[in-house]
Amino acid sequence: MERIFNFSAGPSMLPVEVLETAAREMLNWHGTGMGIIEMSHRSKPFDSMHNKTIADLKELLHIPDNFKILMMHGGGTLQFACVALNLLGDKTKANYLITGAWSEKAAQEGAKYCTVNTVATGKTSNFTTVPDPATWNVDPEGAYFHYCANETIHGLEFDLTEEMLAKIGDLPIVADMSSNFLSKTIDFTKHAVVYAGAQKNAGPAGVAFVIVREDLLGKSLKIIPSLMDWKTTADNNSLYNTPPCFPIYMCGLYFDYMRRNGGLEAFIEIARQKSTLLYNTFAESNGYYTNPVNENFRSKMNVPFLIKGGNEAIEKKFLNEAEKVGLSTLAGHRSVGGLRASIYNGMPMEGVVKLVEFMKAFQTNNP
Repeated sequence: MERIFNFSAGPSMLPVEVLETAAREMLNWHGTGMGIIEMSHRSKPFDSMHNKTIADLKELLHIPDNFKILMMHGGGTLQFACVALNLLGDKTKANYLITGAWSEKAAQEGAKYCTVNTVATGKTSNFTTVPDPATWNVDPEGAYFHYCANETIHGLEFDLTEEMLAKIGDLPIVADMSSNFLSKTIDFTKHAVVYAGAQKNAGPAGVAFVIVREDLLGKSLKIIPSLMDWKTTADNNSLYNTPPCFPIYMCGLYFDYMRRNGGLEAFIEIARQKSTLLYNTFAESNGYYTNPVNENFRSKMNVPFLIKGGNEAIEKKFLNEAEKVGLSTLAGHRSVGGLRASIYNGMPMEGVVKLVEFMKAFQTNNP
């Protein structure tokens, strides 16, 4: 069977070249006579792979020397608790901007350890826009300001504007970038912590990346489990215990692939082209396909859409016919319905072109 185009929100498609390299090396990594998946994480061969993965990510994102790169278990979701447990220190409050399901979940987890101040919420708009910064209520006594840079379910993405930054003030800024990691530049002069699960834009499920400014390490609460402590992880180069070895290796292959194919800048441009093609298709459909998100905050990674205003019968037919031609996992999240195309770095332009061609033909055949 031919490879399909998988539009899943995660785990997602990986570049074929990365998968082929992993297949070749499965039984014999660089002449060691065994694969990474079998290798001791205390061995010199593993150590070389591990350190190259970190170095390549640092190069891709231009991460400053005063930040530590951590590779941790538990995905992005475990970091919801890690953020509070590592950053609260002697403070009892933290600020959360709620722009969708994932920032809401982060706030709910944070509330187990501190008093959460909701800076603003987009819930009244069904998370289709970012609340006006003029309405934000930031508590300067909070330990940090947390936001989600790309809401995977609702397809909302944004950068912090100067007006937003003025509202936040001097608070450490924490960003969940799980679903737009490695698809945009990150201003590390403004961010104190960036975290992301790998399974969307960086590799397979099983590892989360935490990029944390060094001066914030060592402030964790006493109740924190050792494996969740960023300082413990940093002091041990993410090798405090057996790490998620194979996911780290796969991420390393992905980073190397990106470096050899134009670096971050090239993938930013490809993401722009892919998302523009999809959004233009909506605009040219005369309302047949619609996206509910404010045009200023539309995601380049996760593109939700409705057919004929949310006609469930037509959408079901669309999904069934799309699967038959190799366009897979286009259903929207169960909490919002509709359809969604996730077009991460591993999704080639050919996949988006095929989807758009299918959409146009489907509209013609199902007016």
